[in-house]
Amino acid sequence: MKDIREQWYDPVRKVNVVMVDATSASQSLVSAHLSGPVSGYFLVKALCGASLLATELSEKDETLVLQMKCTGPLGGFNVECTASGTLRGYTERKVLDDFDGVTAQPISKADFLTIVGERRLQVSRTKPGVILSQGVSNSIDGYLAGSLQRKALIYTQAFVSDEAKVNTARGILIECMPDCEDTSILSADPGDLSRSPRTILQQLGLKDAQLKASTPIKFACRCNVERARQTLSALPEEERATLPDKIDITCHMCGRTFTVEKN
Repeated sequence: MKDIREQWYDPVRKVNVVMVDATSASQSLVSAHLSGPVSGYFLVKALCGASLLATELSEKDETLVLQMKCTGPLGGFNVECTASGTLRGYTERKVLDDFDGVTAQPISKADFLTIVGERRLQVSRTKPGVILSQGVSNSIDGYLAGSLQRKALIYTQAFVSDEAKVNTARGILIECMPDCEDTSILSADPGDLSRSPRTILQQLGLKDAQLKASTPIKFACRCNVERARQTLSALPEEERATLPDKIDITCHMCGRTFTVEKN
């Protein structure tokens, strides 16, 4: 399983499971932003979480936006997943000198609280120019339970080496349908998410699970040189007059830089 999102359903247990691998997309963004291992770790987990939540998107121009603002040194993150499975996003801080090369992965609870601090998570479903829905919580599980009233949990698994190489970018969403009579699976441990989907499902006791859909997961951004020119053109004339003849404009969502002429 690599660079794909799979949706499974067990008709006997009435349980829906979504599994995702976002290795290549995560590596593209960690590299493009020159992220250190710790901020890369949080970026990977955010990308996996967004791709799991985006399973519900029904129209091709819909996007799931997952944002976190926090008081810790990470600052937060902003990631997006489209209905077609494309990912992009960033963390507010790219390098955390006090933690990179020192903090072990997976991040311990104590280190997590230090790096993140108090947090506010916002999940939005959007179409161009329109916010379709929005929910706020302090965690993805809280969003699922509070804003969506769904009996579901998300687990994400990330590992980024000290050289900022993404070795693991996996996630799983487990949801009990409204007619599910046994919700004990929500306290089950899915174990190592790097194993095959069928192995994970067997460990969860979902021997009757059937694959219902699969979506490729990849990195893609809407930025291009024309959008960079439009950004420059939108500046007031007096501000443009103070700029050099050629300007580098960097997309904050993916880290790519475009060089455009002022006139």
